[in-house]
Amino acid sequence: MIDEHTDRRLLTAPLDPEVHRRMARLQQLGLGNHPVREFDEFAARLAGWARTSLAMVNFIGEDQQYFAGLYAGNSTNAGVLEAAQTSANASVSRVMARDHGWCPYVVARRKALVLDDVCAYPRFSGNPVVDEIGIRSYIGAPLIDDTGVALGTICAVADHTSDWGRPGLETIKSMAVELVDMIQRRR
Repeated sequence: MIDEHTDRRLLTAPLDPEVHRRMARLQQLGLGNHPVREFDEFAARLAGWARTSLAMVNFIGEDQQYFAGLYAGNSTNAGVLEAAQTSANASVSRVMARDHGWCPYVVARRKALVLDDVCAYPRFSGNPVVDEIGIRSYIGAPLIDDTGVALGTICAVADHTSDWGRPGLETIKSMAVELVDMIQRRR
């Protein structure tokens, strides 16, 4: 519980005033709690572009993140995500705590984020996935649908620094638009 004495800068996940609207929209779309084959395929293509072995289509709830699309190119990375699970009943490698990773920031800010070296950014370097999982770079963009709701993100992460920079930012944003189009066509 957050009270007036809590230093909001110490929270590992940002405040998310849109969470209830997002949860209702995800339920309406039938998304956010089960794997989707097309999203797994999209995540694989994203990983190929980003030159990583880990990419996701991520829907963000109140307490957790759900990877409806997941590409884990090797068993080591699959084990890394499994270790980050928050529920013993969750599908292996598909659920992670909301305060792990950077996707909650992308959704709350509604802006793409490129961290070629997360350790170069004090605000983001203390995230649990840095210390517990060994992630060193992140690229992600919000999935904002035609109703204006930020449903989640697409993202790729790596255990090494990257050089995505501004060109990567433009590419991840265009890929997010592509996936939102795919979501809207599924209706």
